[in-house]
Amino acid sequence: MLVLSRKKNESIIINDNITVTIIEIRGDKVRLGIEAPKDVTVHRREVYEAIQNQSRTRDHDTRPISQDPS
Repeated sequence: MLVLSRKKNESIIINDNITVTIIEIRGDKVRLGIEAPKDVTVHRREVYEAIQNQSRTRDHDTRPISQDPS
């Protein structure tokens, strides 16, 4: 994991086309601004994990049930 220090209004660039800017620092919370192409999805981790779990559940529910050949 790369760890960087940034101050308010400073940015990092990812892959030439994603910019992450520190918008605000208040106590133990940091507000980030993210500029990315429209085809790049950006989610908070807990939202991403919920989407993945929902997708796995949907895939599991739509699999055909195997019949015992005996």
